[in-house]
Amino acid sequence: MDKQQRKGSHTVSRLTCHIVWVTKYRYHVLKGDIQKRCRQLIIQVCEVEEVKILKGVVSKDHIHIHIEYAPKQSVSELVKKMKGRSSRLLQKEFPELHKRYWGQHFWATGYGAWSSGNITDDMIQAYLEHHRKDGDDGSDFILE
Repeated sequence: MDKQQRKGSHTVSRLTCHIVWVTKYRYHVLKGDIQKRCRQLIIQVCEVEEVKILKGVVSKDHIHIHIEYAPKQSVSELVKKMKGRSSRLLQKEFPELHKRYWGQHFWATGYGAWSSGNITDDMIQAYLEHHRKDGDDGSDFILE
């Protein structure tokens, strides 16, 4: 995994997130050509959005994806685009899915998202505590 930081005109960041979402009713439909096409569609969305896939898995009834994204991006918007495009095109390209999904919904509502990164909460707390001690002259304003 590349630990490169993203550099913008006024930012330096490395934001990573683990995202999971499932097929509606947890049906095992992500197999064979459908699974391959779903993978392609998710990769396409990430390329267009300039999101780096660090690792990902298309399982028979869910998607696991670990991504690195820019600060201007919203995880919820990225998931919306990945789920929306893949749902629309998979149902259009694979008519057999209509037997299971008579409505317009291929994915279950919602998703799980967990931030990940290079440092732990304990490291952040220690850093802030260090600065709190340095600011005993009253120059720092403690947020708690």
